[in-house]
Amino acid sequence: MFRKKARKADPAASSPSPVRPVSPDPAFRSLADGLSQADLAGMNGLSLAFFGDAVWELLARRQVLVNEKGRPQALHKKTIGYVNAAFQARAGETLLPLLTDDERAAFLRGRNASPGHTPRNQKTADYHKATGLEALFGWLYLTGQTDRLTALFARILEEEKLHEEDQNL
Repeated sequence: MFRKKARKADPAASSPSPVRPVSPDPAFRSLADGLSQADLAGMNGLSLAFFGDAVWELLARRQVLVNEKGRPQALHKKTIGYVNAAFQARAGETLLPLLTDDERAAFLRGRNASPGHTPRNQKTADYHKATGLEALFGWLYLTGQTDRLTALFARILEEEKLHEEDQNL
């Protein structure tokens, strides 16, 4: 049938180029571009949670990818441990005393919103707290507070590790 032409080896291609970390700033500018403070202030809690859900999922997937080995299916199962209402509700309770007034307001906007439904396998209170956490993470990301966002996520992971250690005693 068809033959692939043999390519000559490029000596420059054989030496690996150094990997440089990618700054989140360009991505942030493109995602938040066009949103004013008034836009964010007027955004309802469910809209913030809609965006925050994606932010949370990316943080959870990164955490699993960096710390776990395995096939994608196993990584997905591990990620589900972070991306569920019960875990997010515990995380919200952990963070609530640490939040600033503006952060608490974003959390409450999500928690007090009426989503219109609750998944059958989740408690209503957990679902509302999880929505609050997602709204907080969406608000933090959209306001450019990515350092604070990652610090809060790290705190959640620390608390969860302590929770797991207590459960194993």
